Amino acid sequence: MGARNHKNWLAEPSVEYISSECYSSQEIYEKEIKLIFAKVWIPIIHKSEIKNPGDYRTSTIAFQSIIIINLGDRIGCYINPGVKGVSGNIDLALTHTSRELHCEVKHGGMVWTTLNPNPTQSVEEWTDGAFDCIATAIDTEELEVFHYHKAIIPTNYKLWHDTNSEFYHDFMHYFNRITGFNDEYFARPCTGFDNGHVNVGSFEVQYDKFEGAGDRGALSFPGLPPNQWYMVDLFPGYNFNLRGSAFRSDSITPLGPNSVMIEFRGYGLLKDTPEERQQRIDHHNTIWGPFGRNLCEDLLGVTGQGVAMAPGTERRNILHGRHENNTIHDEVGMRHFYAEWGRYLNIDPANPLNKG
Repeated sequence: MGARNHKNWLAEPSVEYISSECYSSQEIYEKEIKLIFAKVWIPIIHKSEIKNPGDYRTSTIAFQSIIIINLGDRIGCYINPGVKGVSGNIDLALTHTSRELHCEVKHGGMVWTTLNPNPTQSVEEWTDGAFDCIATAIDTEELEVFHYHKAIIPTNYKLWHDTNSEFYHDFMHYFNRITGFNDEYFARPCTGFDNGHVNVGSFEVQYDKFEGAGDRGALSFPGLPPNQWYMVDLFPGYNFNLRGSAFRSDSITPLGPNSVMIEFRGYGLLKDTPEERQQRIDHHNTIWGPFGRNLCEDLLGVTGQGVAMAPGTERRNILHGRHENNTIHDEVGMRHFYAEWGRYLNIDPANPLNKG
């Protein structure tokens, strides 16, 4: 193919695409906060982070400060009445001074809340079966958070979510290429669900192909065959990744069209022995810790994309036209997400600012 000039690059593609304005527009970002994040169910924390009555954590959804509290007989979420700090233990009487939000504990013990005063769906209805592939693994035994860190990245939150929807970026992961690139890997199904969610089917990761990694089957989660890898991507930007002996979740908070805070959690089984827990931690950190094999590569990748699509950059077309029978290198996940995104905002992702 010959070199493209400026006119060629701006021409309308012949396959599915969206505009880079979806990532760079302040106007769109403000609509997302109001029309998406203030409306949907948010997986905010895990119940193991507030184990005792009075334990709390604070967070922010759509610019609204909230507090999640262990009430003894249940967990409650409230508009924050002014409690300072991220976590601690408080007098439960404070809950009488603030509006209570809808709250459910589902899918492995995650605490879900929404700013929507009248949600039309429960969490189970909202997730629409996307968790079914890992339900036995994360619901049979109590889970516990053993790792937490957060990163603030100069990129659009959707670019982070995209890394879990377009699996051809996996080629930049040396660990994945060594342990997993085989026929089973490329055949993994990518399945869409209502409300914009997707899950990705499993295959057996060959950890023994990577020097020092070792087999991880002995600590597989309940009901999970050895060394399997499943992933759940929830609209508009939450990820649950179960890989052999370690389980990870990502929660995102958009801070602007070119800034996002990502909170990473690693989970083990509450019943783990100290030796088992340390092994899980080692397995988790090898791939997903702050200095792991994969996570830093993903963060560097989306930072570069953020530079290319930051506010003020020229509009370009992002292709979503790859069709491979709904397997992982099919861009079905991208198309599914942006169709739902466009419905929430009532805009066309290919022309989000309605330009002629």
